[in-house]
Amino acid sequence: MDERPGDAADVFEDISRDVKKMQYVDKQSTLRDESEATATEEHAGLQKQLFVRTVEADQEDELVESALPNLPEVGFYLEQLGVGLGREELQRVFLALKQLVDTHALPRCRFWGKIVGTEGSYVIAEAEYREGEEEEEHAGEEGFGDRDDEDQENQVDLLPQSTYRPPPVVPMEAPGTGTNKYVYYVCSEPGLPWTKLPAVTPAQINTARQIRKLFTGRLDTNYLRAQVARISAGTQVSPGGFYHPKEEDEHKEEAEGPEGFELNLEFEGISLAKLMDLSSWAHHTQHILQQGRCTWVNLTLKGDEEREEPEPEVGPPMLTPLSQDDELFHTPPWTLKMSSHLTPEHAVAFVRSNLWPGAFAYSTGKKFENVYVGWGLKFAGDGYSPPVPPPPQREYTSGPEVTEALDPTVEDEQELKDALEEQEAEKEEQEEEEEEEDDD
Repeated sequence: MDERPGDAADVFEDISRDVKKMQYVDKQSTLRDESEATATEEHAGLQKQLFVRTVEADQEDELVESALPNLPEVGFYLEQLGVGLGREELQRVFLALKQLVDTHALPRCRFWGKIVGTEGSYVIAEAEYREGEEEEEHAGEEGFGDRDDEDQENQVDLLPQSTYRPPPVVPMEAPGTGTNKYVYYVCSEPGLPWTKLPAVTPAQINTARQIRKLFTGRLDTNYLRAQVARISAGTQVSPGGFYHPKEEDEHKEEAEGPEGFELNLEFEGISLAKLMDLSSWAHHTQHILQQGRCTWVNLTLKGDEEREEPEPEVGPPMLTPLSQDDELFHTPPWTLKMSSHLTPEHAVAFVRSNLWPGAFAYSTGKKFENVYVGWGLKFAGDGYSPPVPPPPQREYTSGPEVTEALDPTVEDEQELKDALEEQEAEKEEQEEEEEEEDDD
């Protein structure tokens, strides 16, 4: 209408044809939209990097001692016990451990186990401290405490000082000793980044003893680290004779082993028949005391001369046979079995912890390994009951100094009012008499 063409009739026919044509055009494209990557595909992409051989590995000509044990061989024996993660997952864990060792240059690392959670799981690696790393962490912890003391001194104390003296804090064991003998790394799935767990404190261990809660998979570093320390202290075992006390010789090279003990180089193995006795197995990890430490520390203050010196707490000695472990809730602490009774000449002996369900140890006579696959909770008997609250405090002895005064009656109030009025009247009369004397 605006252009007013001369051939309006022809143009109208073209417009009508285009409108009719649009009614039969498929507006949907035949090409599919690019779908977003699922969580499984993204995870597979991360795990793909585990199977890629690095350039540094290609350039290595000489074979060096590996920091990792032969995890596929360990998995082979675990399959005979009916425990483990399966060949495929264990192979991914093995490659993830190799990636961890190459990234952090760890001198020794092994697969500690897997703790299952309600939403996710934790794959845990146990490693030795690097040379000099123990001193760095210990110095950092001391410096952090000094800064806290300086901040408290610089603060202006506007409140009155309290006379309450809290109980002394149990100090944490130094890295490389006791509950902090090893450093632990954790990841939710092989291929995901590893997270280094902090050193554990006695307060965290004692708190974990009062908690019975399933892990969720959302990393709780302190609780997880405390449970790992408790499980390791109670379930790390080895065949008797594999370790022996260190000889007091400074010039002798010490083989690697637990504190106070070393690897027995003359160990020739134990027969399967002897391994079927709990006395042939021994603990090679220090026991955790009630203080939350492996070694007892005296917390008596220097100025408290009136207090008696406390008796040091002593745990069971190292390399104690499993046959000496105490029962819990009328349940034997260990179950000893053979992987196969049909072919005993090729079988392996293994022990299963009943106090920490999920902890296993096997031995072929010369080799052994410990692994944990479970929920990270200790056996609690028939049912779990929360800790009993402390007894209520006694009521304060009643006396006149703390007894409330009785409310006065109406008659008492009236008598007091009359007495006050009389006193005021007498006071006014005295003032008037003094004024008259001054006028005279």
